Parts: sequence; C-alpha cells; structure tokens
Amino acid sequence: MDLEGLRKEYRGDTEAFEEQHLVSHDPIEQFQAWFQEARQCPGIGEVNAMCLATCSRDGKPSARMVLLKGFGKDGFRFFTNHESRKGRELESNPFASLVFYWEPLSRQVRVEGSVRRLPEEESERYFYSRPRSSQIGAVVSRQSSVIPDREYLRKRNAELEEKFRDTPVPKPHYWGGYILEPEVVEFWQGQTNRLHDRIVFRRLRDRSAPLGAMTHPGHGDWVYERFSP
Repeated sequence: MDLEGLRKEYRGDTEAFEEQHLVSHDPIEQFQAWFQEARQCPGIGEVNAMCLATCSRDGKPSARMVLLKGFGKDGFRFFTNHESRKGRELESNPFASLVFYWEPLSRQVRVEGSVRRLPEEESERYFYSRPRSSQIGAVVSRQSSVIPDREYLRKRNAELEEKFRDTPVPKPHYWGGYILEPEVVEFWQGQTNRLHDRIVFRRLRDRSAPLGAMTHPGHGDWVYERFSP
C-alpha cells in the first residue's frame, strides 16, 4: 500500500509555538495548560489517553494505550495489573515513556522518567472510586494471560457479579498504581511546513553545571531548550 500522498495540514507558521508562548517555565504547569485546552476541545474523545512505552531488561520495547489518572509536581499516575507485560517490565526495568497526542490541536507531549509503585492505600482508594463493573473487571482480567475465548470472560464476570452481589469487591493483590517521575518533558506542535516546534524541558541534577548558550533556566531544577524538528 502506497501512503506517500497521505498528508495532513497542520498549523501555519503564524501559529508557531514560541518560547514566549510558554505559560510557565515549570513543565508540569505547562502540561496542565495544554491539558486544559485539550479537555475543552470537542474533537478529543479521551484527553487522558496516553501511550505507555516500557522495555524489558534485555532491551525489547513494548507500547500500549492507557489512561492517565492524575498528575502533579511529583509525576504522572496510572493504574494497571502488576502481572501484565507492562507490569513485569516495569518491575525489571523501572523506566518508561509516555506520549499524549491531541490530533485536533496538532500537539504532542512526551514524558520520560523513572517509575515506582504507588503506596497500597492510594491504589485501594482509587480502586474503590471506580464503578463496580470496573472493579469486577479488574478481578476477571488477568492481563497478558492466555484465555480460551471471550465466553470465558463473560462466564467469569457473571460468576463474580453473583459472588459479590451483596459484598464489596476485594481489590486484587496484583492490581495497583504507578507514578512516573519525569526527567524529560517535550512539548511538540505540528507545522504544515514540517518545521515542527519542539521545546524540551529536562531536569538538571547538577545545578552547579554551567548551562549551554542555548539552554534556558526554568523553574526549580528544570532547564529547557528548543530542538530541531
């Protein structure tokens, strides 16, 4: 299949994302501003959908879409099955990358950093804030395990609905939350001439190190730079 002619018009150069358009020199506050704009865009179905990329200890990558369930100065939160492929990879190699793509706005945000499990009480709190059907679904689905067919899931789901009809659904021990603590946050905006905008924040661990001529001090221990598209 020839896809050479498949091309999308992005923004024009007059709508370029310049350094003066940053609402903050703190990348988390900048992310919040873009996230709020995306939430208000009717063309975006799930603003908190993100691609989570993990890697095995021997360097084999994998990626999938998950939902962001919170963010702040400490990082980006999501929940999943610890025994899934992503859970096993995070256990052996606790680093990951997130990508948000808001197509109607021609914007993308990429986040890289280390990942750790959230405290059990935080996972419990979120688990019981979910709809009951989602709680049962977490018990039914042993992610990344082989099953005979979909009927197996239907039957197991019906059994558990009956079992827990009058009692709370226990949170599975293999289900919980993670937080990615960002080291790099990249803000990307598409341009029709393919001279895309890329402003990259990175955490500076050695604050005594001299900054390069094109490196700008950000908020706290962050610095930012413009990268070639």
